[in-house]
Amino acid sequence: MDDDTQADATLTRRLADGDRTALANAFDRFAPTLTRYAWAQAERRQDVEELVQDTFLTLWQKAATIDLATSALLPWLLVVCRNHARNQARRLAKGAGDELPEDLPARADAAEARERLRWVRDEIAALAPVDRRICELCLLEGHSYAEAAEILGLSVGAVTQRVSRSRARLKKAVMHDEH
Repeated sequence: MDDDTQADATLTRRLADGDRTALANAFDRFAPTLTRYAWAQAERRQDVEELVQDTFLTLWQKAATIDLATSALLPWLLVVCRNHARNQARRLAKGAGDELPEDLPARADAAEARERLRWVRDEIAALAPVDRRICELCLLEGHSYAEAAEILGLSVGAVTQRVSRSRARLKKAVMHDEH
């Protein structure tokens, strides 16, 4: 076993024992490499910093269960970073669908805006009563899915699924109306 591999094994044992100094040592040793790797995975500085932080948080949380295939810690950290980057990309892609389009006119005609709002209200009114109430709670009143689930006596998964289905229906109706 070479010196780096021995150092990684010792560092991992110390982390597993809850040694915070070991976490600082791991950060000092691996953060520069992880940061360069994270830049290859993400485009914004904020996202890169989040990837590196999440990777070290995972290291800290899973230290007791880490099984290093090669006794080297860096490959494990890179895989964890890559997995966080994939999750982040999915989360950002999902969030991008909720943003307003860049080519949105600066000012819409007031009559057209009122007509579109009436049309959206009609679409929401056409939903099943539970779906309509969920839309009111989550989309209009700003309640979290967990809060809506508690108010309606549903599971969070059921609320999530119903909001997703309602959004898809509204999006389909909007796309149909525009074309």
